Amino acid sequence: MTKLTTHVLDVYSGTPGKGVKVELFFIKNEKREKINSLILNADGRTDKPLAEKENFNIGKYELIFYIGEYFRKITNLKEPLFLDEVVIKFGISNNKENYHVPLLVSPWSYSTYRGS
Repeated sequence: MTKLTTHVLDVYSGTPGKGVKVELFFIKNEKREKINSLILNADGRTDKPLAEKENFNIGKYELIFYIGEYFRKITNLKEPLFLDEVVIKFGISNNKENYHVPLLVSPWSYSTYRGS
């Protein structure tokens, strides 16, 4: 079964992004439809796929990682934080393949890539 998954690695602390809130939207004709909203587990991963079966379609998606909320809980950084919400817009061109969208993040930077 094919699916969309994610995980967060906190490169500031060197730990998984435990407790990060993540939302997934499907974008069609400039309209956003929320597919999923969840909190990452102790491994910085989801307990189940973000999207699969009828919710895993070819098209454009948007992932929102609420990184500001996460770093406010574990640091004493001055407000406003440099990063608050990290938004990743991406496309699924083949829903017969697995897509994995990880986020490596610190309070000042982030990186992502397509995994499988």
